[in-house]
Amino acid sequence: MTARRHPAATHGSTFAPRPPGLSHNGGVPKPRIADAAGLGAITAWSEARAAGRPTPRADAATAVRYTLQALEDRAPGASVEVRVPPFGAVQCVEGPGHTRGTPPNVIELDVDTWLELATGRVTWQEAFEANRVRASGTRADVSPWLPLVRR
Repeated sequence: MTARRHPAATHGSTFAPRPPGLSHNGGVPKPRIADAAGLGAITAWSEARAAGRPTPRADAATAVRYTLQALEDRAPGASVEVRVPPFGAVQCVEGPGHTRGTPPNVIELDVDTWLELATGRVTWQEAFEANRVRASGTRADVSPWLPLVRR
């Protein structure tokens, strides 16, 4: 059995390199969350928290993805990866990027911590000192771009 080659492969290579400027999904733009939907989800999250109720999963997912989208817009680049499991992750911040494996600069937060940071309810320093932010790498800091939304 012979290996199938990617149609763009050249010089006997089985895998073709990604052309510059294309995303990991072949250059197809990611769908964007509209402002009305994103802000509505943030409002739903905020109201649920204020009432002591759990946030509906769909609202939490949309709020997280919308604020990660906003971070990606404000801090374009690929030197830091921000992860908010289970709803999303983005690469952002100018600087040296990575292409394989675990990135050198990673920030991971739970949903509520991320949304509190994104909406300005808590500062990066407060969350970090309370051990609510897991960050590794010398560039793992997105505080210059926070808050992303005021609600």
